Amino acid sequence: MDRQQIEQRVVKVVCRVLNVDPDMVRPESNFVFDLGAESTQSVALMAGFEQEFGIEMEQEAALAVDTVGGAAEFIEKVCREQGIEVDE
Repeated sequence: MDRQQIEQRVVKVVCRVLNVDPDMVRPESNFVFDLGAESTQSVALMAGFEQEFGIEMEQEAALAVDTVGGAAEFIEKVCREQGIEVDE
């Protein structure tokens, strides 16, 4: 899995959980201000990312991430920490 694949999968989860069009989702998109996420949806996003990538995230750290690009970076880091191969 490489960074682009991670970003594509993050967008897929974001679109499913927040019910937004993929064209609206950019790396700089803020979950709350740009995509309309509410607090309960933030937890659903975290669960969706965990399921999509087969990882477990520390809740406080995960919920501190506020953009799509930030989520991709965070997930890439967690994947590496949990022994999931990520290509450069």
